[in-house]
Amino acid sequence: MFGLCLGIAFLVAGWMVARRLAELGRPVDLAYEMVFAALIGGVVGAKLWFLAENGGPLFSGTGLTFYGGLIGGALAVIAWTSYRGALDLKLADAVVPSLAAAYAIGRIGCQFAGDGDYGKAWDGPWAMSYPNGTVPIDTPVHPTPIYETLAMGAFAIVLWRLRDRFSPGILSGIYLIGVGVERFLIEFLRRNDPIALGLTQAQWVSVGFMVAGIALLLVLRGRVSAPAARTA
Repeated sequence: MFGLCLGIAFLVAGWMVARRLAELGRPVDLAYEMVFAALIGGVVGAKLWFLAENGGPLFSGTGLTFYGGLIGGALAVIAWTSYRGALDLKLADAVVPSLAAAYAIGRIGCQFAGDGDYGKAWDGPWAMSYPNGTVPIDTPVHPTPIYETLAMGAFAIVLWRLRDRFSPGILSGIYLIGVGVERFLIEFLRRNDPIALGLTQAQWVSVGFMVAGIALLLVLRGRVSAPAARTA
């Protein structure tokens, strides 16, 4: 189920980007080229990040991390679209709704697989255990993959509806902030150990994403306001 959801995530992302590129009058085939690049870079990045954190065999079927996948996939797509001469802020904005949607679908796979992405022990009304998961647990816990699917699915819808509302780059900044906030908050329910100042590694990476998003918005705001200032 995890592999199936991963495949569906890439297909949905490709469809969303293709539709957006068509709206922008750009070659639709570029969407599927980017999906292929993201697939390779994302899986490699997710695996390398996991190995850096936990060690283990390189070619096992488990052990993928979101931030490693996001960074690896992003680098691969940046490299390919730069080679194709298509890389710009409009393209970045065309991609980010699909990233949120793909993440939401991927977490469905995590829920079915019971791969350790679940949360801390909890006795609430929708707590569940994963006795047959790839990382089994009999104690009822927070089903955090479900939380993330709902949160990022809603975020994907918001980003898609806002796709024509802003100047180039703004949507990318909003995505960076949103994905950082989502993971930062969900980590309080996850089982990951803190590494500094009571925050987990994922939370510190989330802070980096939020800072990058805010910085991007400030830079873009400065570019917009600069011509007005010179005219005055």
